Amino acid sequence: MKTVILGTAHGINVPGKCSPDGRLREWLYSRQVCLMVRDSLRQRGVKCIIDIEAEREPSLAARIAMVNRLVAQHRDCIYVSIHNNAAGSDGCWHGARGFAAFVAPNASPQSRRLAAIFHHSAVGAGLQGNRCYPPSGYYVQSLAVCRDTACPAVLTENLFQDNRDDVDFLLSPSGRQSIVDLHVNAIIEYLGL
Repeated sequence: MKTVILGTAHGINVPGKCSPDGRLREWLYSRQVCLMVRDSLRQRGVKCIIDIEAEREPSLAARIAMVNRLVAQHRDCIYVSIHNNAAGSDGCWHGARGFAAFVAPNASPQSRRLAAIFHHSAVGAGLQGNRCYPPSGYYVQSLAVCRDTACPAVLTENLFQDNRDDVDFLLSPSGRQSIVDLHVNAIIEYLGL
């Protein structure tokens, strides 16, 4: 049985990772969603670990080293890092909306398959937003948590923290549950359960 490692987004010590009105704080939202995903997966018998539950984020190198230690300890793992996207860094509202999954340029076929499943799950949930997707359905970018982890890895960007409608949806109970369900359903499909 695979172990699912969930990655939290940034930390309280990383500035600017929030909605323009301050209602959505990425570090907190990510940790809340990770806890809900973990609990739901565990109820289904899936072994699941959250990489960093603390509020403060260690360096990126320390995070990757910790994830790789977990991979060495549990062996058969996947890593899903859960974030909120942003169209700008200017503290203003923007028009971009929707879900995206990312893999690294060196991504394994397993990472790419998991990212494609996430994309199809997002489309099925009506969370694709208003942007064009690459033909694969996922984006390729040299993100360290995908590039340098020692197991299949995907980073999810769960709607935009600088889009008013996305923020309203994300902060609603039904919106948060939709994000949790998207992750749980994609992971369960990938694991073949």
